[in-house]
Amino acid sequence: MVQRFAISTLLWALAGSCLAHSAAAQAAPQGDLLKDVQQKSLLKVCIWPEYFGISYRNPRTGVFQGVDIHMSAAFAKDLGVALEYVLTDFSHLLDDLEARKCHIAMMAVGVTPVRAQRIDFSIPYLRSDVYAIATRSNRTVQTWEDIDQPGRVVVVQKGTYMEPLMRKILKKATLQVVLRPSERERDVESGRADVFITDYPYSKRMLKNTDWARVIAPPREIQLTDYAYAVPQGDPAWLERVNQFIRQVQNDGRLSQAAARYDLLPIVVKD
Repeated sequence: MVQRFAISTLLWALAGSCLAHSAAAQAAPQGDLLKDVQQKSLLKVCIWPEYFGISYRNPRTGVFQGVDIHMSAAFAKDLGVALEYVLTDFSHLLDDLEARKCHIAMMAVGVTPVRAQRIDFSIPYLRSDVYAIATRSNRTVQTWEDIDQPGRVVVVQKGTYMEPLMRKILKKATLQVVLRPSERERDVESGRADVFITDYPYSKRMLKNTDWARVIAPPREIQLTDYAYAVPQGDPAWLERVNQFIRQVQNDGRLSQAAARYDLLPIVVKD
């Protein structure tokens, strides 16, 4: 009985210690991220390596390319520090920022109210509507109005802002949510789905890298979404430094030059 009581007491003590540690960690100050970058002489940037034109890793060369590869390199240079990429995706981004795996996400993060509850956004630098990708051989889906019809299957990637948007928009079609962009492409190419929904940069990838894809643009604005850089919450000094950088590259032309290189100039925020 004494031994059992001692073990029970130890377990309660360990549980209490873990709870106290967890509470202390949650109560700990968020910290000065700008000071951390400067002290370590390192800027850690979260990117999604499959985002064509934004933060894309070329599968043939392994080289990163895209507007935010240029911008992250420029930001690190302006700060006078080294640059390190942390690979993530939109289903893990919020967790990664909250865990401080990176100082900033530079991967055209769509600004949404749900995300803003957990992370802070910079001023916007890109702005895109949504587009549908169908096969050239699909004769039943020719226009945007053909999408939300009985029997249609519409694919979106989990964690993207297209997921809640299409849940709200679709009334007749079936929505299918997948984890990776390659899944939605395979589903559409194989005929298991009619279209997948994406944005302007990714639609450019489909036209450039496939011979089967066809882009269906909405006849009118569906939902223009601001794209911004994302940072952990609770550090206004760091957020202001990020905003300062964006204003600089907007004014001196570096943003437009990088965007033009990847055919993204039409979605650059001018104001």
